[in-house]
Amino acid sequence: MAEAKFLSGDLMKHVATMAFTSSAGLLVLFGVDLVDMVFISMLGDPALVAAIGFASTILFFTTAISIGFSIATSALVSRSLGAGEQERGRLYATNVLSLGIAFACLFSLVIWVFTPNLLSLLGAQDAVLGHATSYLRIIVPSMPFMICGMAVGGVVRAHGDMSRATAVSITAGLVNAVLDPIFIFALGWGLEGAAAASVGARVTLAVLNLWLVFGRYGGLPTPRLDLFRQDLPRVFGIAGPAILTNIATPIGSAFVTRSMASFGDEAVAGMSIIGRLTPVAFAVLFALSGAVGPIVGQNFGGGRLDRVRGALVAAAKFAFLYTVGVTAFLFLTRGLIADAFQATGEARSLIYLFCGPLALSFVFNGLLFCANASFNNLNRPLVSTTMNWGRNTLGVVPFVIIGASVAGPAGVLIGQAAGGVIFGSAAIFWALKLSKDLEAGRASTEGAKLNLNWRRPLAAFTNNRG
Repeated sequence: MAEAKFLSGDLMKHVATMAFTSSAGLLVLFGVDLVDMVFISMLGDPALVAAIGFASTILFFTTAISIGFSIATSALVSRSLGAGEQERGRLYATNVLSLGIAFACLFSLVIWVFTPNLLSLLGAQDAVLGHATSYLRIIVPSMPFMICGMAVGGVVRAHGDMSRATAVSITAGLVNAVLDPIFIFALGWGLEGAAAASVGARVTLAVLNLWLVFGRYGGLPTPRLDLFRQDLPRVFGIAGPAILTNIATPIGSAFVTRSMASFGDEAVAGMSIIGRLTPVAFAVLFALSGAVGPIVGQNFGGGRLDRVRGALVAAAKFAFLYTVGVTAFLFLTRGLIADAFQATGEARSLIYLFCGPLALSFVFNGLLFCANASFNNLNRPLVSTTMNWGRNTLGVVPFVIIGASVAGPAGVLIGQAAGGVIFGSAAIFWALKLSKDLEAGRASTEGAKLNLNWRRPLAAFTNNRG
């Protein structure tokens, strides 16, 4: 494995470079999802658009879990690199991947069996329920490939090799983009064709990231049960809280979907379009979490605690400037965006609301992403879990209920955004205070109550590899 690269150099440049480079890959993947929605809208059936909205809420759970394993890989490997323990990082990557694939197989089976029940709980009915069930039952079995691709991709990001990580993501997105019109229109598979194209992209992501890690970073050690058991507390010490942290977001989204469903399919369709538009517009902020993590992790592992706080400050400034620019662009193009999805009535009104002042609130989501990434890399994963659950329960439920009662579908979106302002502010304040306390020696580098003991001597496992 290569040496750490974030222990020196300008932090704002590192943050901006990592965020923009990694967002290119995300932009392709999210952009393909957005194009999916455009294609489905062209079929002229609002029930299909609404079905994607309900299905996406369930898929958000599987994606959140995959991101959790990716965070664990990136955190453990980057800190090992910062400490000069490259072999330690390789073993961590193997054990995270092993745990992730095993978990994915079990979880995807449960989701597949109970798909209609879960969609019904969200408010899907009649034709919408049938379409969403078919869509999900094609995609869900590919969850092991999703976790494999993202977890192994975490190894690449931990090295700061964002150009190659981006190339892999772009390739997977292009596979999806090419297969979409073939499956949806040429073969006449419709919504199921969009699902099949997504499966192809997930398989591509897994295969290419494995090829990259084995070809450039020495591969991964062969899994061994005894070494897996030894590392399980450390792996799950990061992966468990990271998964719990990310699961909170789809739970909050599920409540929003359920609330919006009471206003009809048109409102759900509008929410679905916004749900696909948001990650494209704010792809750089979504990437910011993965960009900040390795920078914080390497400097934490290398004992450069002064640079940990500097990285957070740089990321916060970056999030603010980016959000202002994107919001201005969305406002100026809101009419074109609504026309592209043939949105009318309530759906169009919701799009206009999002592409205005409401989009400005996303800066606080960006701050929350940065703070959670730092908590995961500073041995405080449970803090990240607490903040994200707070944001998606206390920061969603009461605000959405009040908003819906006062302003209908628009109030649902406004309430969801209001909670983000509160918890995003609290999270970044906490993260900055923690980094300052670490630098001043007022906080332990081993964590408040959770000692991950991640820097176990290399000889403890190298002598047992055989």
